[in-house]
Amino acid sequence: MDVPQSDAPFVKAYPAETTEAFLDGHVSAFAFFGGVPLSVLYDNTTIAVAKICGDGRRERTRAFTELQSHYLFRDRFGRPGKGNDKGKVEGLVKYARSNFMTPIPQAASFDDLNAMLEERCRRRQGERAGRHSETIGERLVADLESFRDLPAVPLEACEKRAARVSSTALVRYRCNDYSVPTAYGFRDVVVKGFVDEVVILCAGEQIARHRRAYGTGTFVFEPLHYLALIETKPNALDQAAALKDWDLPEAFQHLRHLLEARMGNRGKREFIQVLRLMEAIPMEIVASAVTEAIRLGAIGFDAVKQIALARVERRPARLDLTAYPHLPRTDVRMTTAADYAVLVPGRVA
Repeated sequence: MDVPQSDAPFVKAYPAETTEAFLDGHVSAFAFFGGVPLSVLYDNTTIAVAKICGDGRRERTRAFTELQSHYLFRDRFGRPGKGNDKGKVEGLVKYARSNFMTPIPQAASFDDLNAMLEERCRRRQGERAGRHSETIGERLVADLESFRDLPAVPLEACEKRAARVSSTALVRYRCNDYSVPTAYGFRDVVVKGFVDEVVILCAGEQIARHRRAYGTGTFVFEPLHYLALIETKPNALDQAAALKDWDLPEAFQHLRHLLEARMGNRGKREFIQVLRLMEAIPMEIVASAVTEAIRLGAIGFDAVKQIALARVERRPARLDLTAYPHLPRTDVRMTTAADYAVLVPGRVA
């Protein structure tokens, strides 16, 4: 995005040219400038324009209409195939490639890359463009005076699609499949596709959140979604595709060996119950509870649950009677063999 009067730039990179990237780019640019311009000039991208009518009028897409309604700016469109109609932003593309992307920047993630690009855009405001004596930042002040204020809440930058859960508890979005809890099989859902996340809702309630996949034919599983079903079929624990690449701490496998050695197949079921604790409690706390249960020799689901809940509630795992002064005290002494003499007929203690 380029503010043509001041030449102030905003550049952000995305994995793909998608609806959610288009929306997120606007939200990020408006936040960067601290306001919303009165009008924005576009080319005829299909993300914004569903159809060009014979009289030159454009039919906007639903996503673009939502964006425009939220930020209340006026749109303008260049002539099809006429890049010179928006020469400023075309020039910014060339400038950014030459100055921001050469040499090719190295970044661990898109977030790191975009933080780098945003910093370059801010530094650009301290420079001069063309024959102007003022810096870009100084000229930007006059532009911002005519901008609209940002709305109280930014637009939720996502693409929304209706979908249906399959028999294997998967929802397809843009050629990839994402898991949901098995209880939602065959239900109608709404998929919200963000730039880096996919959120799935059923009846207005969020039931799954995944990292976005940009490949094709990828299966994105959350192992916890399948544990309720596997608990009814414990022998499927080692064959379930959703659990195949689950990276669990070593303590879990140690606990499983101990449980199965002591209880056989029932131990496998108890191990699945331990895994299901992570449906409500963070993995780090459950893993710590498993380690502590093994140390204490308390091998079982109940022990792990008790220790995990104690850490969530920040209380000791053992009952401390000093915290309950109203309870009556009992005096328990060591039993001796002579105490059993009263049970012998004819003997009196």
